[in-house]
Amino acid sequence: MARAGGASVAAGPTLAVVAREAGVSVPTASKVVNGREDVAPETRRRVTEALDRLGYVRRPRFDTAKAPGLVDLVVHSLDSSWSGAVLHGVEEAAHEAGLEVVVSAGLNRTRAGRPERGWLDKLTARGSSGVLFNLAELSPAQYAWLDHHRIPYVMIDPAHEPPPGVVSVGAANWQGGVTATEHLLTLGHERVAVIAGHRRTMCGSARVAGYRSALASAGVRPRPEYVRHAGFDETTARLRMLELLDLPEPPTAVFVCSDRMALGVYTALAERGLRVPDDISVVGFDDLPEARWATPALTTVRQPLSEMAAAGLRLLVRMMQGERPEGTRTELSTRLVRRASTAARPAGTGA
Repeated sequence: MARAGGASVAAGPTLAVVAREAGVSVPTASKVVNGREDVAPETRRRVTEALDRLGYVRRPRFDTAKAPGLVDLVVHSLDSSWSGAVLHGVEEAAHEAGLEVVVSAGLNRTRAGRPERGWLDKLTARGSSGVLFNLAELSPAQYAWLDHHRIPYVMIDPAHEPPPGVVSVGAANWQGGVTATEHLLTLGHERVAVIAGHRRTMCGSARVAGYRSALASAGVRPRPEYVRHAGFDETTARLRMLELLDLPEPPTAVFVCSDRMALGVYTALAERGLRVPDDISVVGFDDLPEARWATPALTTVRQPLSEMAAAGLRLLVRMMQGERPEGTRTELSTRLVRRASTAARPAGTGA
């Protein structure tokens, strides 16, 4: 389904032009376009680069008028419990809808600085009727390809603000940031820090905005040095926590914008001989299985990953049937899950 207000995509070069650009025959270029295996790797590379450079538009093999039976789920990676929760939600909703799902990972891998187009080739060859993207970053050319071919697609928790008209599903990240910070404030903490993800991500920005809003509502003076950014991984979160501990007046509590980062915070605190929550309280975000397994068990903000994924699949089904959702953004609520990593402000620490 084309984006609202999106411009039409002009007809691209012919296959003959692509073949000439790559220095191959038209039949060879056709084999690459159609996903044939009987092409040398170096030849395939030259043709693929020519396709990208010239903006060649591959024609889909599927018939969108047919009843949908297959959808693609494109995820950033498959090596985390986050992906497992998304897969679980999509699988259940797809079963209800009588659909089969093909999962692809690593959409954002690049060659020579350009986005890979292999997933587009596979989408074309399989005859998928729609696509779900999770934590994906699409290039303008990839958006244009999907829109031009009227392939319905939905973004699940997009990393960045998608173009106007793109349908997406996410969590109430701002409210989650408010909830986490308010919880620490009610325990008497005023020196509350936040370790967020990448600065430019939608979820990271919204969670920090919620943190700041909660401080303002409580009349607590914000401290710029208490706001740190990591990369949604344990290693950089550990480093940011060590930086906070080295401040002249370190925080007594920290809101960490993902459970995975919170594990890195635990590591940093252990290295300094500090105990959770006796010396410092920690709140995470996500409510992944790791939050329950941590010692002590992590208080966190639950975002309904499986439910978000299922909602995205149901929206995609409606779009494949020719419907247009009333709004482009669907947000599911978050809630605090209290465990053992938060406690009242330690005596003698002051405000």
